Amino acid sequence: MINDLRASWALLIGIGFMMLGNGLQGTLLGLRATMEGFPTFVTGIMMSGYFVGIFAGSMIAPRLVQRVGHIRVFAALASMASISILVHGIYVDAVTWTAMRFMTGLSYAGLYVVAESWLNDRAGNETRGQVLSVYMVITTLGLGGGQFLLNLSDPLEVELFVLVSIIVSFGLIPILLTARPAPRFESSGTMSLKELYKASPLAVISNGLTGAAHGTFFGLGAVYAAQELQGVEQVSLFMASFLLGSLIFQWPIGWLADQINRRVTMTGLCILAIVSCAMALFVEKGSAQYFIIVVILGGAAMPMYSLTVAYANDRLEPEQIVAASGSLVMVAGIGLSTGPILVSYLMGEFGNSFFFVGIALAFAMILGFTAYRMNVTEAVSADDQSPFIAAGVIGTPVAQYNAPDAEEYVEALINDELARLDEDSDSDLDEGELDKYLY
Repeated sequence: MINDLRASWALLIGIGFMMLGNGLQGTLLGLRATMEGFPTFVTGIMMSGYFVGIFAGSMIAPRLVQRVGHIRVFAALASMASISILVHGIYVDAVTWTAMRFMTGLSYAGLYVVAESWLNDRAGNETRGQVLSVYMVITTLGLGGGQFLLNLSDPLEVELFVLVSIIVSFGLIPILLTARPAPRFESSGTMSLKELYKASPLAVISNGLTGAAHGTFFGLGAVYAAQELQGVEQVSLFMASFLLGSLIFQWPIGWLADQINRRVTMTGLCILAIVSCAMALFVEKGSAQYFIIVVILGGAAMPMYSLTVAYANDRLEPEQIVAASGSLVMVAGIGLSTGPILVSYLMGEFGNSFFFVGIALAFAMILGFTAYRMNVTEAVSADDQSPFIAAGVIGTPVAQYNAPDAEEYVEALINDELARLDEDSDSDLDEGELDKYLY
């Protein structure tokens, strides 16, 4: 694995800075919108623009990569993300911010496509899960670390917006200076949502509802914290605590999910998330116990995406897994986009407590549907389950757009060159010499 990480260091550093800026930006916008007096429902729509952009970008970005290559797409989209945040700082307007959130989401979707397909290419079959786990840690640390940058300046001033732009732009440098070639990029086929639902109804439903819960927290968490907690420091700690839970729980949950029935693990996580939400409503806000509960909530909520993907893979043929991930991205995108809008409406009508109520309702519906599926279908034995791999940010197409194996790529180059030589009567370079030349 060490060699694979050495081959990917530039990409990992670059994406780490990107996520640092993204973590700061999302919380900054929710906090600033509250300070500016945006209605909660308007803020919910504005923040959901990012997830709509993620959804659209996951469909558009792969085509761009195929046409112009990884590095050019990475540079262009990182620049667009950098520009978008500066526009937020200049024009404080809900419509403008919604459009810029969409552009930011579209940009980050492309960055995820590039990063995850590149890592898939760099890693061998034996180490791919470990490399993607390191990637997951870096993205989570970046998102979490970005929360604390919120304390460096007044959110009502433009400095933090400029800081986000600088951080995102800095993330470009190691990528653009890498000497290693970008991988060839291939998109898999797709599986319709109807086909995926027929193969695994629970994977579809739980993925969409998990997306709604995640979208609610990341879209409205800063809004809730700004109104219920004291000061910017507690807002940043609130958001970081949720991500800390993800970092602590991801591997233990993954290990457990490989040892026992996946649906039992899902049931346990749903119950833990619901209980955590209930406790958060009654514990003193801003106390140590309160933030511990948020850590537990993050630990229960965040691994659900990886668990849902693993559950779907258990019920698909090997040749269907990559194609099915496109539909999983679609379902997650729908949940991510609609969750903040629905919950922000409830918060505006019935109070901020519906932030936690909305998250609990999402997991309650997953719990109910899981119980139903356990009564009508048999479980896949632990021995037949596919390996649990910690996924990246929910809604990213990590499995859908895997780069081909390096040996296959070289073989394709050789075949292409041999075909060209066959057409060139003046060339006397034989196949053996060509192999030596390419290798």
